[in-house]
Amino acid sequence: MSAGQVWECADGANRETAVGGAVAAMRRGGLVILPTENSYVVATDAFSLRGTALLRRAKMVPESTPLGLLVASPVVVSGVAARVPRVAKKLMEAFWPGLLTVLLRPQPTLAWDHPKRAPLAVRMPLHPFTLAVCARLGPIAASTATIAGGDAPRTIEEALEALGDDVSGACDVGALGERSWSAQEDPELSSTIVDARFTEVSIAREGAVAAERVQEVLRRLEQGTGDTVATVEQSPSDPVAEAPPSPASDQE
Repeated sequence: MSAGQVWECADGANRETAVGGAVAAMRRGGLVILPTENSYVVATDAFSLRGTALLRRAKMVPESTPLGLLVASPVVVSGVAARVPRVAKKLMEAFWPGLLTVLLRPQPTLAWDHPKRAPLAVRMPLHPFTLAVCARLGPIAASTATIAGGDAPRTIEEALEALGDDVSGACDVGALGERSWSAQEDPELSSTIVDARFTEVSIAREGAVAAERVQEVLRRLEQGTGDTVATVEQSPSDPVAEAPPSPASDQE
């Protein structure tokens, strides 16, 4: 249950020290527990092969499963995705930062830990602490800070109980999931996943952002451009819906 260091910053105190410590640990290839809107995640530098290997081992994630990304800005996405379609940009404008994960095709030339032909699952979190970490470090690979099949941890104690022996540090901001970060999102739900890799945009999983809100953005895009943007809600048996591109399908 022990962690390398626990930074107490529930009231905003020590934030700069905690952000700097978390970034330094992840740059060295370590794992750090960070807060998001509704749960704690375990994260590392997305471009650290050592860090992502440790993350996979701690969470028992196979190499064939993509690790999800958290970013500080939509601008960052163009550097990690092969292409960012107009519809994806509009969804990011409408729902980021927030609980919407977008699936895209990954940039094939990057030297990082991402399985071939797997979707890139990317999200911009709303929690200011983790946003600050992403802004300083760059994209981070993240997954819910719990063992496989466990409930998403709402407190730092729960996260450390599951993964404390595997991490270099942890950022404690208090209990999560008790406040609504947006009047239009349900903090009790995981992120909504939208697959924007193809011409036909699909909702792989409905979560905190209601499907109706996603469809409304797509309708406005159609009206403004004259283009048809088809939207399909996929069934649970769909392979994209079943694929675990954490943090999206890992409760985050």
